[in-house]
Amino acid sequence: MEESINQTLGYLKEQMHLEDLDIKTYSPLTLAYIGDGIYELIIRTILVKKGNRQTNKLHKKASSLVKASAQTAMIEGIMDELTPEELAVYKRGRNSKSFTTAKNATVSDYRKATGFEALMGYLYLKEDMIRIIDLIKIGLEKIGE
Repeated sequence: MEESINQTLGYLKEQMHLEDLDIKTYSPLTLAYIGDGIYELIIRTILVKKGNRQTNKLHKKASSLVKASAQTAMIEGIMDELTPEELAVYKRGRNSKSFTTAKNATVSDYRKATGFEALMGYLYLKEDMIRIIDLIKIGLEKIGE
């Protein structure tokens, strides 16, 4: 399975003429930008694969899992599972200075969620989808989902 994911990402890079860049030099907010999309796509995939439901119910459930407070609970649930490298990426994201805030989140939750998204983005650009899925699975279990 990992080979298939890596082949797909490799195909994307090839077809779109994307160069390999050093992702350690990326802004944590750039990592959070892509990480937000990847995390939401995985959550939506999980929900849809659990069965056909009305889209408004899917949206409500997905929204409850991707909001800042839920992402804060996720990162707190997986903190002990992170490697030193992953923890460093999370902290860079958490400590980054964003000019926006979530309308329904505390500043603390928003920062932790940004760190979580940065970690997801870092792992995605590193082409480590297996690790993303493993961490999300652990996080969902810890928050009772």
